[in-house]
Amino acid sequence: QVQLVESGGGLVQAGGSLRLSCAASGRTFNDYGMGWFRQTPTKGREFVASVGRSGLVSSYADSVNVRFTISRDNAKNTVYLQMNSLKVEDTAVYYCAAARGGLSRQEGAYGYWGQGTQVTVSS
Repeated sequence: QVQLVESGGGLVQAGGSLRLSCAASGRTFNDYGMGWFRQTPTKGREFVASVGRSGLVSSYADSVNVRFTISRDNAKNTVYLQMNSLKVEDTAVYYCAAARGGLSRQEGAYGYWGQGTQVTVSS
């Protein structure tokens, strides 16, 4: 079992920044690729970013590429999502997830999910 707890969400103006954190406990953190997904009522859940087990490789959705950065600190069992130049359309509930086997863009690869944190970007 892996338990994931997100934090860092909130309300921010367009153009601003937020950093999300996801603390993991349970099994060995660096056995898992980590990802961030987001969900809205209209779009459903969509992939945002993923990082491999060592932190050396990452992948991003086109909509967030360049603006968002995913990273992980295996010593702290934590994965981060730095979000810059936020847009109103980034408003969503953001979920952290863990995938056995490494980096993936596919929701089905992730067996463990956090409870989500709300990010609201105002115009």
